[in-house]
This record gives sequence, structure tokens and C-alpha cells, in this order.
Amino acid sequence: MNPLVLVHGFMGGSAQWPHQIRGLGQGREIIAVDLPGFGARSGDTAVSSIGGFADDVLAQLDHAGVTRFDLLGHSMGGMIVQQMIHQQPERIDRLVLYGTGPRGRLPGRFETIAESQARAARDGVEVSARRIAATWFQAREGAAEYPACAGIAAQTGLPAFEGGLNAMDAWDGSAWLADIEVPTLVLWGDGDRTYQWEQVHQLWRDIPQAGLAVVPGCAHAVHLEKPALFNQLVLDFLGAGDT
Repeated sequence: MNPLVLVHGFMGGSAQWPHQIRGLGQGREIIAVDLPGFGARSGDTAVSSIGGFADDVLAQLDHAGVTRFDLLGHSMGGMIVQQMIHQQPERIDRLVLYGTGPRGRLPGRFETIAESQARAARDGVEVSARRIAATWFQAREGAAEYPACAGIAAQTGLPAFEGGLNAMDAWDGSAWLADIEVPTLVLWGDGDRTYQWEQVHQLWRDIPQAGLAVVPGCAHAVHLEKPALFNQLVLDFLGAGDT
């Protein structure tokens, strides 16, 4: 059984996956990475390209001796895993694209990338991180998982904040979607304030072996808002390849 690699999104970290580490690790190794500048690696040098993030994750897996794996990416992490499969498709057997899209330009986002950068420069990253993290939940600050998620987001420094947004803004993987040859699950919350349906639909439409799961009553953090349902959807998908 392949290990499952979890790649978090902008202002995330490996600590945001407690329900998945418990719920998806049923005889399967779960590898939750931290990206440079975020989470447990918030002190590391910031990266400003999706390709740079992809190279970092692949290097972490090389160091751990992991050659083949299943791969799940959330939000910016979904862009990173698309870059990874473009660079080294032979290593990945199954792919989950969660709360993400094929392009870093995000029309319909709760605010533009430029607005996020300007507000962080004015108000400080911690204030901006906690404000942005609230948009990831249907219930905003009232969500049970919001304090822990916002705490992870608030670890982000200004270079990583700016670098992550610049990385997203400059990236477009649309031309590669038809080249993704592995079974893929596109997973999205119907109240997502970051990635709109048009982007999600493009993933589902253009990846040859893509299936779609839309979770009602969730925003951008389905894995925290409805963890049991999220885990079951992912387990069903991964299990389809374990015969």
C-alpha cells in the first residue's frame, strides 16, 4: 500500500491534518509535509514559486526514501502537487486535488492577491492570517477548528506570506491537465470562498480519469469542517486501487 503524502496550502502546516493522520492511516503511512516558510518550518527561507515548493517536497520524499506514493494537495498545495506530477509522473499512483484549481489567478476570491498583500503590509501578517483563516470555514471564527487553524496560519512570516501569494499568482498548470494519467479525485466544499466552481469544474473536465466529490455545507477547510466525511471520500477513492 502506497504512503499518502499530504501537502498543505498557503499559511498551512503539517499540524492541520490531525483527523487525517488518525483517520486515513489505516495500514497506510501518512506523510504530512511542511512547506518552507510555513508551519513547523516557518523559520526557513521563503519560496516564491510553485516549482520551488514542488522541488522541496520531492526532495523531502527523496531524503525519506519514498519513491512511489499517493498524493493529496490542498489549495496552494493542490497547485504544488499538479507541478509534482508534471515533473515526476512516474512516482505518483493516485492524486487528490482538494479545494484547488489549475491556475493561481483566483477570480471570485474573497479578496484579490494584491489586496491580501497590501493588508498584510499595513496590518501585519498575524492579523491578516487570522482574518484570512476565518474565510476558510463556513462558520468563520465560530467554527470549532478555527482557533487551531488560525494559530498555524499566524506562524507565517511576511516573506513567506508574500512569496506564497506571488507563487500562486504566477502559476498556471491548465495546459498540463490532459497529461495527468492517474486516477484523480477532485474534492471541493460548495461554500468555498477561495476557489470558485469554474476552476474546480476545469479540473474535473480536463483530467482524463477525474472523479468529483462536492461536499455541501463546507467552505475551504472540508477536512476540518467535516473530517469523517472527508476521510471516507478519500479512503473510498484510494481503496479503489488496493485490490
